[in-house]
Amino acid sequence: MSTTPFAKITTDAIDDAQVRAAVDAPDCGALVMFHGIVRDHDGGRGVKALDYQAHPDAERFILACVAQEQEASGLTLAAVHRVGALTIGDSALVAAAAAPHRAEAFAAIERLVERIKREVPIWKRQHFGDGVSEWVGL
Repeated sequence: MSTTPFAKITTDAIDDAQVRAAVDAPDCGALVMFHGIVRDHDGGRGVKALDYQAHPDAERFILACVAQEQEASGLTLAAVHRVGALTIGDSALVAAAAAPHRAEAFAAIERLVERIKREVPIWKRQHFGDGVSEWVGL
């Protein structure tokens, strides 16, 4: 297991290969990656774009989530969340877990993603096709 967790908040497009490389190890037979993708609808309404805004300490929060889940699971984990203006098809969150076996990796990635969504202070504003926009989860 890597001792230094990899986690960050970025305004740039997420580099999937960098997230994978942060967890890849020769003793792991499973590597599970999660891609949270901006979709074109929500609640029956067409979405044309999203804006993500983060608290100035958001990177500290995402790092804590990864570090604590990594310690609890004994697995190597990584996560990157993008902020700023995103369009349909962009990756908003990419997370990865590596483990000797797939069940452990799938369970770890599920726990990590749920924790990031719950604890990291990032807010989403959806822009709908009809010109209306709204904040989600405030």
